[in-house]
Amino acid sequence: MHRDSHSRLIKSKANELGFMYCGISKADFLAEEAPRLEKWLKSGYHGKMSYMENHFDKRLDPRKLVDGAKSVVSLLLNYYPEERQQPAGAPKISKYAYGEDYHFVIKDKLKDLLGFIQEEIGEVSGRVFVDSAPVMDKVWAARSGLGWVGKNANLIHPRHGSFFFVAELILDLELIPDGPMKDYCGTCTACIDACPTDAIVQPYVVDGSKCISYLTIELKDEIIPREFKGKMDNWMFGCDVCQEVCPWNRFSQTHNEQRFSPHDNLLQMNKSDWEDLTEEIFRELFRKSAVKRTKFSGIKRNIKFLTDE
Repeated sequence: MHRDSHSRLIKSKANELGFMYCGISKADFLAEEAPRLEKWLKSGYHGKMSYMENHFDKRLDPRKLVDGAKSVVSLLLNYYPEERQQPAGAPKISKYAYGEDYHFVIKDKLKDLLGFIQEEIGEVSGRVFVDSAPVMDKVWAARSGLGWVGKNANLIHPRHGSFFFVAELILDLELIPDGPMKDYCGTCTACIDACPTDAIVQPYVVDGSKCISYLTIELKDEIIPREFKGKMDNWMFGCDVCQEVCPWNRFSQTHNEQRFSPHDNLLQMNKSDWEDLTEEIFRELFRKSAVKRTKFSGIKRNIKFLTDE
């Protein structure tokens, strides 16, 4: 009875904190993912993200991240924006980066949720995760019934598409696990056909080293490889193509998280505004943004690569 009531209590609080969905999995070894991850790494699909090679065992077993872990609580937070970048021809930013850095927003919510659990249930140990440790978040979310991992390697929910962040709490608290959901991609290949750089090398397998998000954010080289000239689809930070063409995203609904609202000027900047971008304007536009991850020099590199095409 305690497992059931505790599970319902946690889901209710997650909803109150603004999370779209909350699901639960048993903290266990990801046996099916182990060979897939190993093959992906051996294929070099992680590019220069060498950190992906670290902590292989921890990526596959949450009990190595939290002593005595019994449950993984997965959560989805919607970021689908009401407005879009307006001027035609302006370099594009992925929708998830319009507002405040999601790491800050979600961690605040997760800490509130963990504090609530400890206050209401008692002595519970756990950790919060938002892209901050070797956790296979989409796999755990799929195990928790929050969607399925699609052919573009994004988590897809049948009622809300894929424009949401995935986060988790790993707890030493035994809860009632939710079952996985069926894969509804079917015969659709829209994401594979639309990818500008052919990064989806086969259904459900993405060569990260070819992904525009990798090239514009993760790759720290001074120059983006010339083989991608003319293939960037005008993206200067991230890429939404495989999500924009996904039929399930016709069900996306506007988020209601105030902290994800964009800077007043961001969506109105035209091509010349971006080409003339100064470090001062960059700092003002992206003061609390995930875009700061590329630094001013990275954004200038990306814009130059686009405009030199």
